Amino acid sequence: MKRLVKSPIGPLLLTINDGCLTKIDFVEESIVEENKIETVDHDHALFNRVEKQLIEYFDGKRKVFELPIFLNGTIFQQEVWQALQTIPYGQSCSYQDIAKRIDRDKAVRAVGQANRKNPLPIIIPCHRVNGKNGALTGYAGNQTNKKEYLLKLEQTFYVNM
Repeated sequence: MKRLVKSPIGPLLLTINDGCLTKIDFVEESIVEENKIETVDHDHALFNRVEKQLIEYFDGKRKVFELPIFLNGTIFQQEVWQALQTIPYGQSCSYQDIAKRIDRDKAVRAVGQANRKNPLPIIIPCHRVNGKNGALTGYAGNQTNKKEYLLKLEQTFYVNM
């Protein structure tokens, strides 16, 4: 089941399977305007819950998501995605930091690839990972403007916590 929702960073396509959120895709406005996306079951309770929590996040009222999720990936990707969930709201770290957290110091590039394949951006905060020098690199098909927006959003509300 899929549902399209609006957000400050553009349309998001939510996918639910077997009662779990499984994917969030960034969608181009032009695709939405041309009705090229098929959505089903707009009234599913989990869609409403996800949308509510995303609104709270973008309003600075939610720091942690409480949703049933399912992440389909390799063991390595799962380790990286688990590590991403330990990065505190309003903070960031490097790909190298994540590689060290999962005891694979030399797997920095592989960490970057797993980060890029994160099926649940925002929920699993891959936007909180930067290049070693702090550069905003590799986010959702090189959409670093979205990454920058999310980091600034969190910094704004983090400072006011």
